[in-house]
Amino acid sequence: MSTLLLKNADLLVTMDGTRRRIADGGLLVRDNVIEQVGPTAELPASADRIIDARGMAILPGLVNTHHHLYQTLTRCLAQDDGLFGWLRTLYPIWARMNGEAVYVSAKVGLAELLLSGCTTSSDHLYLYPNGSRIDDEIQAAQEIGIRFHATRGSMSLGESQGGLPPDSVVEEERAILADCQRAIETFHQAGRYGMVRVALAPCSPFSVSADLMRESAAMARAYSTPEHGGVGGVRLHTHLAETLDEEQFCLETFGQRPVAYVESLGWTGEDVWHAHCVHMSDAEISLFARTGTGVAHCPSSNMRLASGIAPVVAWRQSGVRVGLGVDGSASNDSSHMLAEARQAMLLQRVGGRVAGGVSRPDAGAMSAQQALELATLGGASVLGRDDIGALAPGMAADFIGYRLERLDFAGALHDPLAALVFCTPVNVDLSVVNGRVRVQEGQIVDIELPPLIQRHNAISWAMIRDEKLP
Repeated sequence: MSTLLLKNADLLVTMDGTRRRIADGGLLVRDNVIEQVGPTAELPASADRIIDARGMAILPGLVNTHHHLYQTLTRCLAQDDGLFGWLRTLYPIWARMNGEAVYVSAKVGLAELLLSGCTTSSDHLYLYPNGSRIDDEIQAAQEIGIRFHATRGSMSLGESQGGLPPDSVVEEERAILADCQRAIETFHQAGRYGMVRVALAPCSPFSVSADLMRESAAMARAYSTPEHGGVGGVRLHTHLAETLDEEQFCLETFGQRPVAYVESLGWTGEDVWHAHCVHMSDAEISLFARTGTGVAHCPSSNMRLASGIAPVVAWRQSGVRVGLGVDGSASNDSSHMLAEARQAMLLQRVGGRVAGGVSRPDAGAMSAQQALELATLGGASVLGRDDIGALAPGMAADFIGYRLERLDFAGALHDPLAALVFCTPVNVDLSVVNGRVRVQEGQIVDIELPPLIQRHNAISWAMIRDEKLP
């Protein structure tokens, strides 16, 4: 058994039950699990590997609850469109992907996330053209060394059947369900500290049938039964209530608002998390709180596509489980978790509070501490994990470090935690995932980025120009 000792951190932010902040702090890791957390003076003096974190702030690794990694290939397109127009522009371009495009784009996106402080990411891959598979992005995640929740997405309702996507990017439902089963049985690690988990994720109410929603839920939940070995932990994910266009589609097509529609299909509960949920009534918020249904909040994407301001403060006050998602790199155009935490904080402040039917700005709507809670503990809860999101004995050894003596934080060292959120978001100097150092001195270990970026750009150019992929 190997040991790793981190010591002398200027500030260690635990996010534990008492939200301890430890000056001159450190932690001891045995294999992939945190064994001890506290002041450096109370920790062992030796270990197999020692990291001197003097001059650094140490935090739990950040958790990304919603993403589309393949979209790194198509940043900055459809710049002035809302969601539906944006999708109609991009669907034909995405249809040109192949397995290598999925793999390379995932590796680029995950590298970007890792450098931004993310140690656990989910991803929603919902179209599989030209022989691509979810295996392609799982391989990328394993090579990067990040903890990964792969959501096997799907689209089955093409334009000819009243859906939004073109028929060329949808799949037949029997094939979808067969591949979902294969992905679960091949990759899903339900146990504590698992590096790969699989969720089932029909894309949205406007791109799949009600039958596929029901059957996906039944399949996921069947894996908790004895006849499937009681594996458990197969969760459910989809986009929901993102825009007013979606709300209108659901009312016209199903005679229900989006939340009521998915509730009727069995898509609420502690094993479900939805992305966006911008447009929710008080009753719908109460339903999510009562059923334990989670939300992936994606503020940058919601701003980019002019979808609206999600009611994060109301969610938290009602007890809804909330995590952060950077969303796709074509609707955010970045994959930076610390920047997303900052954006979440600022957007809730400008979004205001409702008093007497009037929305008023509220400068105290969300604090830096609360923003980081969304990015750590909140994300862990949404993904159904009790082994990440905090630095405490028995938790996975996922943590990150930022050097504080840099230009970006000058004048803010009286409150280093606030500096990380309020000031210019920066990349990590240190990242440890599952007890392995993955970023050291600001560089990803064992990954050569320049040739990866070059290959990624070549594929991107070919897709956008509708040329043969290189």
